Amino acid sequence: MLSLFLNRAGSDNKHSRHTKAEYIMSDQDFTRTFSVTQTPEEVFAAINNVRGWWSEEIEGNTDKQGDVFAYHYRDIHRCTIKLIELVPARKVVWHVLDNYFSFTQDKTVEWTNTKIRFDISRKGDKTEVRFTHEGLVPENECYEACSEGWSTYVSSLQSLIAKGKGTPNVGEPMTDTERALS
Repeated sequence: MLSLFLNRAGSDNKHSRHTKAEYIMSDQDFTRTFSVTQTPEEVFAAINNVRGWWSEEIEGNTDKQGDVFAYHYRDIHRCTIKLIELVPARKVVWHVLDNYFSFTQDKTVEWTNTKIRFDISRKGDKTEVRFTHEGLVPENECYEACSEGWSTYVSSLQSLIAKGKGTPNVGEPMTDTERALS
């Protein structure tokens, strides 16, 4: 069941159901899980090295609670993210402060006020990483493109952790959707 609380007050936009949304984790949120042999401390460090796995064009700091950073990919996607929770070797949580997609009907709603979580846990002799984008759900217009993108970048994170080198975006299309939109 989708757990989505909405504030519809003061808007007659047909897309207003999203305008002031607060998302609570549900079983429909985009989630990817993987395991590596590295320690939780190594995993935590890699997650906070956002330029090493997501994009080399991140602007701002990404490793201390309260840090605010910006991501952009051409004129297709840009967002501002605040690091709101850091529990060393256990958890990283980001809050998307604002977002823009050139390819959705309502350019600024999807992702805004969502959370991106990295939960780290030890499972036997492996470390499990659970990536969840709370609020990125199948009914979002961007879901197909965003889930493809996150799958690519979560795989890059796994590579950064396991092999010491990720495949972050360097300004060129990385997914089929990015190639189609570029």
